[in-house]
Amino acid sequence: MWSFAPPTGCSAEDLEYQTFAPVEASADSPAPAEKEVYLTFDDGPSKYTEEILDILNEYCVNATFFVIADGNNDKYLPILTRLVSEGNEIGLHSCTHNYSKIYTGDNSFWEDIDMLKEKLEPYGCADSKLLRFPGGSSNTVSRKYGGSGIMYTLEKEAAEKGYTVVDWNVCSDDAAGRKPSANEVYNHTIEDVGKHTQCIVLMHDTKATGTTVDALPAIIEWFKNAGFTFKTCSALAS
Repeated sequence: MWSFAPPTGCSAEDLEYQTFAPVEASADSPAPAEKEVYLTFDDGPSKYTEEILDILNEYCVNATFFVIADGNNDKYLPILTRLVSEGNEIGLHSCTHNYSKIYTGDNSFWEDIDMLKEKLEPYGCADSKLLRFPGGSSNTVSRKYGGSGIMYTLEKEAAEKGYTVVDWNVCSDDAAGRKPSANEVYNHTIEDVGKHTQCIVLMHDTKATGTTVDALPAIIEWFKNAGFTFKTCSALAS
C-alpha cells in the first residue's frame, strides 16, 4: 500500500490529524534501486492549481493531484483538462472531505466517491484507480464515526475494487492552522525526507495554501540536486 489550507467541509480536527500524524509508507516495501520522489497535491483544484502547473512545466516534472469536488472547488474543475493533458495524474480523494459523513460506514464512503467520479466525468478522469483516504489510511478520526474497523474495511474494499491506495511519508506541513510561510513549508519538507529514498510528498493546492506555490520551485530544485527522479503515482501500482 502506498498510500494538509482546509478544503470546504474540512474541520480543524481533520487538519490537526493530518498535520501531526502523517502516514508512513510500508516498511515492508523493497527499497527502490534509484531515488524517487512523487509530488502529490490534495484538496484542489483551486485558484492556485494553475500556478502550480506552470511551475511543474517550468521544471519539466509531473505530479499527482488528489481532488475534491465540493463547494469552492467546483468552478475550478475545468482546470483538470489542462492538468491531465500536460502529463499529470488525477487521484480520487473525496467529493466532500467531510469526515462525519464519509466515515460513518463503507457505503457512505463509496457513495461519496461515486459523487466525485460523476463530477470528474466531463473532464475524462473519473476512471482513476489512484485513491487517497482523507486523513490517510491509518487515520484515527474516522473511528469516531464508523468504529475501530472502518479503515480496515475500506482498505479491503478498495483493493477488491482495484484501487491503489496512496499514503505519504513526507509531509510539507503546508496546511497547518498557523499558515506556515514558504520557508517553513520548504524546510519542513526537506527535514521530513530524512533517509527516505522513495518520497511521497504531501502538499495542498487549496485556496488557503498559497505559500505552497512560493515554496514549490525550491522544493523541486532540492530534489533534483539530490538526485531524485520525479514520478507520478501510477508507477506505484506496478
